Amino acid sequence: MIQAHAVSDAGPVRKNNEDSCAVEDDLQLYVVADGMGGHSAGEVASRLAVEALVGFIRRSHEDSDISWPYGIDRGLSLDANRLQTGINLANRRVFRAAESHDDYTGMGTTIVCALVTGRRLVIGHVGDSRLYLLNGSGLRQMTQDDTWAAAVLAQQERRDPALLSHHPMRHVLTNVLGARERTDPHLSEHDLSGGETVLLCSDGLYGSVSDAALLRILMEAPTPEDAAGQLVQAALEAGTRDNVTALVVRYEADA
Repeated sequence: MIQAHAVSDAGPVRKNNEDSCAVEDDLQLYVVADGMGGHSAGEVASRLAVEALVGFIRRSHEDSDISWPYGIDRGLSLDANRLQTGINLANRRVFRAAESHDDYTGMGTTIVCALVTGRRLVIGHVGDSRLYLLNGSGLRQMTQDDTWAAAVLAQQERRDPALLSHHPMRHVLTNVLGARERTDPHLSEHDLSGGETVLLCSDGLYGSVSDAALLRILMEAPTPEDAAGQLVQAALEAGTRDNVTALVVRYEADA
């Protein structure tokens, strides 16, 4: 059994909420996207990306003869291939919209998504929106940010993250949807045993709320709806200046 709920807020500074999200319980698909660009283009980019991804996952769920415009990666499961293709189609949708409208030039969006099939969790992401998994071992970040700082740390394992914490380029994205004709989505697959909680969120949440606070709220909130609301409120109280989105999924194995 799965329960899920999302809460999104524009925050105290920005006029528009450029985050988009989707809770598709019938597909067991959950998505958060954080758009960027002027003239409300970020809002458009995240919405188009979510629509394109959800659309492909629905078509591939209902029609076994659907075409695969980006081919099949035989190293991935069918559902991971579905997510990978959906993310690539989302990228193409945003890229073409940016090419077709002057006001949308330079727009892009992050995306993070979770697809649950049986006892299997498939994660896909591009950018710095994150997915966390809470289980008996604690809270763990399951995605790696596509940022300049993360790239530097990956290349220099002994480098102290604190030295980069105030670098002016630390949040510069190295991979987003819509910036170029092809993107490089990250995919991973994980077994579920029951009792897990999954958090998908934009940087407006984790950038202002500590991992310890995320853990406490996820453990103590009685429902995903309560957890999502408390997480967003915590970000607002902590002074986030960004849009903030929290999507909480709780998984219990069927008997």
